[in-house]
Amino acid sequence: MKKAGILNRHLAGALAELGHGDGVLVCDAGMPIPDGPRVVDLAFRAGVPAFAEVLDGLLAELVVEGATAAREVREANAECAALLDGHFPALELVPHERLKELSASARLIVRTGEARPYANVLLRCGSSSETPLVSAGEV
Repeated sequence: MKKAGILNRHLAGALAELGHGDGVLVCDAGMPIPDGPRVVDLAFRAGVPAFAEVLDGLLAELVVEGATAAREVREANAECAALLDGHFPALELVPHERLKELSASARLIVRTGEARPYANVLLRCGSSSETPLVSAGEV
């Protein structure tokens, strides 16, 4: 059994299959899940696991070259907006309806137990040969 890193075998396996340009949606418990992408549902109860915990864990494992969130996060969830701004200086903001449309093209959806609005971000995976926005160890 692994001692460190991501222990959930479904999530660890899904991350290992990602390639350059693949999308990963990290979402709250209320985000509609589209048909198609692989889903790893980590939600245990409201707030567990928290969006921030899951995002930090994923960023320790992934190279990310871009991120997109709903612009509504700025007004509806200032804590999440600050978290996203801290991780992604070039965060792209789109209307929430557009983020839901974009989530259908994600290769992987990771559902958290977060119960606050707009705690969602679509990550675009990079390759280790590029200069990423965020890479393992920087979070």
